[in-house]
Amino acid sequence: MSNGEQSGLAYWKENLRLVTICLIIWAIVSYGFGIILRPALSGISVGGTDLGFWFAQQGSMIVFLVLIFFYAIQMNKLDRKYDVHED
Repeated sequence: MSNGEQSGLAYWKENLRLVTICLIIWAIVSYGFGIILRPALSGISVGGTDLGFWFAQQGSMIVFLVLIFFYAIQMNKLDRKYDVHED
């Protein structure tokens, strides 16, 4: 395997690791906090409603938007690390 192929494999391995982390965070927030843990979070009040409902309605969308920006920033760093960035 050539050095370029190894570099490409390492790039995609790190990319898939980043995507996996983002998806796990999104799933925990969306399904975990918004659905599974909703009864446990019902005693905590946020903005006039319980925290579980807030995560189901607003929190998961906000976390998803934050993850989009996080992914973009991390991919820019990764692109520069492997010299595949766009100027």
